[in-house]
Amino acid sequence: MKKIRLGTSDQLVSSVILGCMRLNGSEQPEKVIETAFENGINFFDHADIYGGGDCETIFAQALAKTSLKRDELFIQTKCGIVPGKMFDFSKKHIIQSVEDSLRRLDMEYVDALLLHRPDTLVEPEEVAEAFDELEQSGKVRFFGVSNQKPMQIELLKKYVKQPLLANQLQFGLKHSEMIDQGIHVNMTDQASIDHDGSILDYSRLHEMTIQAWSPYQYGFFEGVFIGNEKFPELNQSLNELAEKYQTTPTGLASAWILRHPANMQVIAGTMNLTRIEEIAKASMIDMTREDWYALYRAAGNILP
Repeated sequence: MKKIRLGTSDQLVSSVILGCMRLNGSEQPEKVIETAFENGINFFDHADIYGGGDCETIFAQALAKTSLKRDELFIQTKCGIVPGKMFDFSKKHIIQSVEDSLRRLDMEYVDALLLHRPDTLVEPEEVAEAFDELEQSGKVRFFGVSNQKPMQIELLKKYVKQPLLANQLQFGLKHSEMIDQGIHVNMTDQASIDHDGSILDYSRLHEMTIQAWSPYQYGFFEGVFIGNEKFPELNQSLNELAEKYQTTPTGLASAWILRHPANMQVIAGTMNLTRIEEIAKASMIDMTREDWYALYRAAGNILP
């Protein structure tokens, strides 16, 4: 398993993260956790809203049935979404969310806490107070954000003392906008539109780790592009190159993300044991520049 340094910290973590959003749909959650760990994945991503909180509870119950120890794992959770109602970055909500996650996870601390989706009513002074309290109490070790662009991050950094180490962003072969706008700079076509304030370059400049979520999806949660007849050219390239690199199309789609020098992580949300193994092994693939661009073009992207 390829390991990376998380943000500006000295913490080494697996480049593949097991996303636990679907853990409440697994018939063997303890085996999912064990398979991930046996294949080098020590990073597990949660959120207070996954399964209405059930996913954190299931994780705790499943973990207790394994021989794994807490200090062998890197546990991350997120807060800030009140489903169907609002986003909430208030001090009260952040602290209560962490307390609730710790209770469900049956843990004394989480390794990382991310703010989940931007709250336009954020008062960064309150976020700073919450982070200070959580850090001083030992309940959270590291902090970051999710789905935020540079100026939103800069606003937080004006008040928050802790380094913001990571940013979860949707990225993959069919969600490559953060790359497209850089390639099409100084042009007027659709791909040149900067939707996110050059977040890719910002992340590299400030050494923030991008955690790529839903890396195998296309559209707005319309489905998976791998093996999908809507994308014949992309799947032909994935199949051909997967054979070359002795992996699977899923593994190759993961390796495509990890090949980028921004030093990203891939969030694998699958509960399928075989796919977990495929994705983990693919972290060691050293894809050529030519093959990386071949997949980028096969996904429907145009090089000016």
